[in-house]
Amino acid sequence: MASARSTRGYYYAWHAVVVCLFVGTIAAVAYFILPALTSVSYGVGTSSSTLAAILPATKAQPKPKPQLDVKDYTRRLLALAHVATSSPWYAAFTHSTSSGQVGFGTASTTLPKPLWPPQTILPKAGAILPFKRIVAYYGNFYSKQMGILGEYDKDTVLTRLRAEVEAWEAADPTTPVMPAIEYIDVTAQGAPGKDGKYRLRMPDSQIDKALEYAAEVDGIVILDIQVGLSSVKEEVEMLRDYLAKPTVHLAIDPEFDMQGDDAPGTVIGTTDAAAINWTIEHLSKLVQEYDLPPKILLLHRFTQKMITNYQDIAPTPEVQVVVQMDGWGSPERKKGTYNYVIAPEPVQFAGLKIFYKNDLKEDPPRLLTKEEILNLKPTPIFIQYQ
Repeated sequence: MASARSTRGYYYAWHAVVVCLFVGTIAAVAYFILPALTSVSYGVGTSSSTLAAILPATKAQPKPKPQLDVKDYTRRLLALAHVATSSPWYAAFTHSTSSGQVGFGTASTTLPKPLWPPQTILPKAGAILPFKRIVAYYGNFYSKQMGILGEYDKDTVLTRLRAEVEAWEAADPTTPVMPAIEYIDVTAQGAPGKDGKYRLRMPDSQIDKALEYAAEVDGIVILDIQVGLSSVKEEVEMLRDYLAKPTVHLAIDPEFDMQGDDAPGTVIGTTDAAAINWTIEHLSKLVQEYDLPPKILLLHRFTQKMITNYQDIAPTPEVQVVVQMDGWGSPERKKGTYNYVIAPEPVQFAGLKIFYKNDLKEDPPRLLTKEEILNLKPTPIFIQYQ
């Protein structure tokens, strides 16, 4: 008979074997199985499967496309037009999902139908207006006379722009502000130049500089063209690469769009709805091709003849159109010009330019206050400072 001592020896030996087998199994799992589940590789030249190869494949879900808040859009349009919520016309302003149009329907009232907001197209989602007010600094980096951009260094310009943005947000807390750099990229000239077109194109480095300014304030860039004896089509096509960027927009200054042989500055120029609509279509195609947010097209104006056939201008879901009152003078003169060239001829949105210097040349020598601007009908959603 085996002794108790030898029996315990056999027991411990067998127990050691079991333990070794268990530890070996755990080690094998750690070495061979876990790498397959975690894609960790052990040893040089060892290949491992991925978790994606073991588990059933799952189809990636596309990101939901942004949606236009139509209710907020129409509410903001009516507020800019000063249409009272109690007015029968407020409830009569509707949108059609089939046509994508917004405008006044019919109302049982003897009150005249408001001119603003005009019947127009709903924008593509991602539109800036009227969800934000644009506050732009204007000029050319080469010229101290053309606006604030060329008058001061970058830090001063951006510090002042940020201050204006904050002041506007305080004056109208319901409307966030988008800062903008409006850079005159094509400048009208008094001399014909080599091609006889009385305009000068800026080098790309200057547009890049405008983009750098805008990036520092999380803003946008608006490229302004003064075509001289060239054409809107020719100058816009030259800017295609920049206009294909999501933060770059366009402005046309009809004052320097010369239709005859007169040099810019000798008479006031004019731009017709046909050229404007060509531009809108051109920008619309860029938005569609590159899946961009809607573009803004800004039109300068201080006389009625600067824009002809305004009623034919046709905004699209891809392009929002702003007509900006561009004249300088005393507060009362500016209000009068605004009421003459902007208020009676609605296109889509209204804008106003403030001249830091020229507006002080007439008595009383002061700028329009933000409260006065907000009380204009319609209220400008685009404010430019020169």
